[in-house]
Amino acid sequence: MPFLKLELDLGARDPEPFEDALFAAGATSVTLADAADDPVLEPAPGMTPLWPTVRIEALFDGDTDPVSVLAGLQSMLDEPLPGHRFSVLGDRTWEREWLKDFRPMRFGKRLWICPGGQRPPASALQEAGVPPVILELDPGLAFGTGTHPTTALCLEWLDGIDLAGRDVIDYGCGSGILAVAALKLGAATAIGVDIDPQALTASRENAERNDVAGHLRLLAVDEPLTARADVLLANILAEPLLALASQLKDRVVTGGRIALSGILATQAAAVAERYAPWFDMNPATHQDGWVRLDGVRRTPAVSS
Repeated sequence: MPFLKLELDLGARDPEPFEDALFAAGATSVTLADAADDPVLEPAPGMTPLWPTVRIEALFDGDTDPVSVLAGLQSMLDEPLPGHRFSVLGDRTWEREWLKDFRPMRFGKRLWICPGGQRPPASALQEAGVPPVILELDPGLAFGTGTHPTTALCLEWLDGIDLAGRDVIDYGCGSGILAVAALKLGAATAIGVDIDPQALTASRENAERNDVAGHLRLLAVDEPLTARADVLLANILAEPLLALASQLKDRVVTGGRIALSGILATQAAAVAERYAPWFDMNPATHQDGWVRLDGVRRTPAVSS
């Protein structure tokens, strides 16, 4: 059957009261969306990962009266309704709509990220000349398909290093794409850490889909992380990377490797300088205004 869709342009408003009001008004689903084509990256612990400007989308049964919906919302909110619009949607499988823009993508020489049911083109596999490593991904409600430069930079880096038998930490795991990719590329274990329960759920589902769930451990940021890894990735914003440096360096073994992403080119020098006391940092790798920083953990200095 058709659906009635309501979109509200929230800007920087807190979406929670609007979500509650929409469900109370009879919405069957409520979704937060990016209103300005900004990436969602992991914020500092204790903050909710949202876009700078947010659009909220709600679906109602097709025979719902729009006037009644707006009246009900206004009665439950303490402020005037923001910009809004209704539209009628035909009967489609909406949870799969994102697939129309998601195609198999290669990162490095071997690694392919594919939506469920799709495989890389035979011509591309032949051109690569190496056996493919295929990761099936349905991101669902969490973040990270490999399409954003911050994630692509990390995937390419993973494809280019030796992960056989290594232990990996993915800090700010989102959809689990980096942790699952590392396991598919030969890592022995991976730990995914995230602030968002939906991200942890998506990571678990993607690990199960790719038959690596038995090697992936998932933690919320408020759970103790005491393990040390051969490889640590943190695809999060520059500000939390700076704040977390002294914690993240303790999670990497001597000689282990770190990769930091979610950094604008203008922020790279400050982040590299923050990690330089513990890591031999390589030159930044750039893509579309974003950078990845990576380095090797030095032997800790012996206190006298």
